[in-house]
Amino acid sequence: MTAPARTLTDPATFKARWVDGLVAAYSRTVRRAPDAFGVLSRAAPRDGKVAVVIGGGCGHYPAFAGVVGPGLADAAVIGDVFTSPSAEQAYRTAKAVDGGAGVLFSYGNYAGDVMHFGLAARRLAAEGIESRTVLVTDDVASGPDDRRETRRGVAGDFFVFKVLGAAAERGDDLATVAAVGEHANDMTRTFGVAFDGCTLPGQREPLFTVEPGTMELGLGIHGEPGMRTVDSVDAHELADLLVDQLLDQLPDGGDGRVAVLLNGLGSTPYEDLFVTYGRVHERLLAAGLRPHRPEVGEFVTSMDMAGLSLTLMPLDDELAELYDAPCETPGFRLGAGWSLAGDGPAPDDVPEAERRTPSVAPPLSETDPGAGGVAAAALTAALEAVTEHEDELGRLDAVAADGDHGQGIVRGMRGAVAAARTSGASGDTAADVGTALLAAGTALADAAGGASGALYGVLLTETGGQLAAHGDTAVTLAALADAVGAAQSAVTDLGGAKPGDKTMVDGLAAFTAGLRAAVERGDALAAGFTAAAADARQAAADTADLDAVVGRAARLGGERSRGSADPGATSLAYMLTAVGEVLAARAEKEA
Repeated sequence: MTAPARTLTDPATFKARWVDGLVAAYSRTVRRAPDAFGVLSRAAPRDGKVAVVIGGGCGHYPAFAGVVGPGLADAAVIGDVFTSPSAEQAYRTAKAVDGGAGVLFSYGNYAGDVMHFGLAARRLAAEGIESRTVLVTDDVASGPDDRRETRRGVAGDFFVFKVLGAAAERGDDLATVAAVGEHANDMTRTFGVAFDGCTLPGQREPLFTVEPGTMELGLGIHGEPGMRTVDSVDAHELADLLVDQLLDQLPDGGDGRVAVLLNGLGSTPYEDLFVTYGRVHERLLAAGLRPHRPEVGEFVTSMDMAGLSLTLMPLDDELAELYDAPCETPGFRLGAGWSLAGDGPAPDDVPEAERRTPSVAPPLSETDPGAGGVAAAALTAALEAVTEHEDELGRLDAVAADGDHGQGIVRGMRGAVAAARTSGASGDTAADVGTALLAAGTALADAAGGASGALYGVLLTETGGQLAAHGDTAVTLAALADAVGAAQSAVTDLGGAKPGDKTMVDGLAAFTAGLRAAVERGDALAAGFTAAAADARQAAADTADLDAVVGRAARLGGERSRGSADPGATSLAYMLTAVGEVLAARAEKEA
């Protein structure tokens, strides 16, 4: 008998529908962002106030949308499950809450979030809106103490967001809000354990499993496997393990008080959390620390994962003042009530702009399959290829990451095809192909989110921009080789990876080199593309012999991925092969 899916909603509509429900339930506190997948405080924007904009993938409630409201965040940008929101969505959401005093972005230190929020910040700067960023890097399991800047952000997000929101609420300027947020992050440390894996929407099997009688140490909040598997222990011993992991890493500078968060990851009973906290409290007192307004509950979850994490933040007078400041959000309330309390607007009173689907591209089903010229036809073939291999790409990604690459690239390519079909391109000139690829790249990045979305989006937009400059001429192999070479440079600049790091760049570099070799041989466009795609396939297969050097897989121990091909390089190879087949068929027809 097949196991039932673990959530009640189609994964294609999961994000939109849970946000609809959140806003309906808490309309007294939050509202939809206009034309964006985001949630805004009903108190925002406020003239002269710094806007605190947080965000990340969904699946972590109350983070991120559940901590939006007076005294905490002004807005949250919402990505798909365990996937960073796109630059377009971050930009639109930030614009909606800008009160003229600047925007403070804060999010966990993950490649996709860094890329997309960074691109959004650059776009705001181009319009004269100043922004600062506070990266959360609290997870002690994901990097050594002397390289804290490489650590990922986990449950410590909550402490950093709380301090940032309170500083902005009391009227601090942008530089001061950023400074206190950096201080909060510098003082915050987290360590977690998992007892069982989590299940993505629409899936029937968990992303990973934990053997009975064992637990995973050092897990992330995206369902990544932990750093090490150990035998299970009772609550008393588990508390000791958590405290021992953090005490030696606590920074100097506190006055003896410590903010404490024992965080459930999605399906750990509250009673178990409280049993564990009792021993945590004893251990902290024995270490000479005074727990200050400790919190026990679910603050940063991982869908239905069984597990918990402990976060500590040593306090000084300023951090304590900001941590204790009142706030009102759907997921956390503290102190005095706010004047916003009430029923909020009825659903029918919500402006139409706040109910529209905020995607860049229209739904694929509403587009003309014959539109968009050769570029749209090629992208359609690429979409069909990754759709056929979606499960395989997810399994490859789950080896050392969160297993969502298959879903993400299919979602992104659906947006890319829809955008190409509605771009106005109709032929096969360089201008037509460039126009379609420019639209497709923007839509792919928006629909896919995450690091892959940002990188594939840049690949398409840079290639498209280079080709469009050739105008109404035929696309030549030499022009394509130059365009793809420029795109490879842009991808490398954005993501920081180079050939040999076990990323999509391995396949892309082989493809670029193959195109240039084909130009030297004098190949026709279709033949040269097909040969270069074969080089990309071989390079993707060869990544199985590499250790991951960058990205989430590297943080988990790059050697874990040895023996499995890189999912990004593999998806690229599948798509390039499919495009080569389209070009070859067209060439044969025209011969």
